[in-house]
Amino acid sequence: MVWRMPTRLPARRIPARLSSLLPAILLFALSASAETTPPIPARPEALKFPALAYEPPDPRDHRVVLQSGTVAYLVPDRELPLVTISLLVRTGAYLEPEGREGLAAFTGALLVRGGTETRTAEALDERLAFLAAQMSSSIGDDLGTVSLNLLSKDLPEGMAILREVLTRPRFQADKLELQRQQTLQALKQRNDDSSSIEARELENLSLGSGFWAARQPTSGSIGAIRQEDLKAFHRQWFHPANFILAVSGDFDRADMIRALDTLLADWPSPGAKTPPIPTDLKPAGPGVYLVDKDVPQGRVSILLPGVMRDDPDYPAILLMNDILGGGGFTSRIMNRVRSDEGLAYSAGSSFPGGVWYPSTFRAGFQSKSRTVAYATSIVLEEMKRMTSGPVTEEELQTAKRSFIDSFPENFNTKAKVAGIFAREEFTGRFAKAPDFWKGFRQRLERVQREDIQRVAAKHLHPDRVAILVVGNRQEILKGHPDHPVSLEKLVPAPLTVLPMRDPLTLEPISTPPAAPSN
Repeated sequence: MVWRMPTRLPARRIPARLSSLLPAILLFALSASAETTPPIPARPEALKFPALAYEPPDPRDHRVVLQSGTVAYLVPDRELPLVTISLLVRTGAYLEPEGREGLAAFTGALLVRGGTETRTAEALDERLAFLAAQMSSSIGDDLGTVSLNLLSKDLPEGMAILREVLTRPRFQADKLELQRQQTLQALKQRNDDSSSIEARELENLSLGSGFWAARQPTSGSIGAIRQEDLKAFHRQWFHPANFILAVSGDFDRADMIRALDTLLADWPSPGAKTPPIPTDLKPAGPGVYLVDKDVPQGRVSILLPGVMRDDPDYPAILLMNDILGGGGFTSRIMNRVRSDEGLAYSAGSSFPGGVWYPSTFRAGFQSKSRTVAYATSIVLEEMKRMTSGPVTEEELQTAKRSFIDSFPENFNTKAKVAGIFAREEFTGRFAKAPDFWKGFRQRLERVQREDIQRVAAKHLHPDRVAILVVGNRQEILKGHPDHPVSLEKLVPAPLTVLPMRDPLTLEPISTPPAAPSN
């Protein structure tokens, strides 16, 4: 006899007494639910949420000073069998000798991609691929990075590879030549897009053409870089005294400390301590600076001197900029230039706090040539309006909430925790203010409407701006027939026509025509 599962379960009879009580029980449950569940509001902004209770991690809980004197931030995370090691190096383009612009970037690019003494570049790539590991390196203006991500079971071999990359890079000759050719090809394209022209001239105007961060590679400096230059740059700056480590992932804290001590022990070269980063800015004076480029839209950047990030007023500056132009569709500049006038797809402002030297305030947009002057005048009007009257309470609260409510995102992964604390160590803020992040939201909450107007009056001076415009000179200077605004009259200073530069040498291609008089 074959047993078969019944197609339906037999129904259970409900006792008559209980059956008569079911309507009353159901009615009681529905009424109780109605009493405890708040009504659904008519509009989303009427939704109410409990206050967010969140405290950022304490950097001191993760900070370790290794035997070499190198500081490391260790944040274990057992969720996945992966480990990420990020090495911050005190080096950068500011250390390049004159005539070797691009040397730091080449060193950073080829530290990993150029192989090691015992492994060719191809063999190193093959082994990392076999381990399913990712290793990269780069050097920017003021920071070098080397990172390794791999399975925790392969950590011993990964650390051995990392040690060899850091101490005995090969800088393989054919990889150097490939990097040179790729860079030269990129240099040839520097004038193809108005955005790259704008970025180049922005540095010259906001920092000074002679400032180290405004120096750019040329075909001559790239052609002068030799393998010996890379090795010398590496030997001088890559050593434990210039390192800071951020480590996150699947590891035991004590085991990782021992592994890092081994990684940095018996360094083969003494190296040198990096000098202070130069801070002798020479920004351009007020005026309109125009680069003639035959494109249908003009790019505009409005510049003013900035501040350091530890300025006591910076919380108010941060909120002020968010209201002015940093807050996207809630900001005044975006609403006026895009939403009200339809003059640009995007418009806004930024006011970052400088780390080594004061940053630059910048407001910018891209608009049709004939409306460039009119759109620029609107941005200047909004800057002036910030100084002449208080912001609304709604504007202030919206700006505060944008920073405060998103604050936990800074620490929502273990890798972010390790990385942000390593950066604070690197820039020196941990030494000055170890509890910076703990008090960040409270400092924003204390900002009042009068503080916003005060810092705006202190830092926003529409009559002192330097305005960079990249676009069709003839069309831009015509202005718009419906809006009689003259670009030359926006600032009480002469208009300067900047020359287009040869993309390889950065020498002026031709003498620009004389600028019209005011």
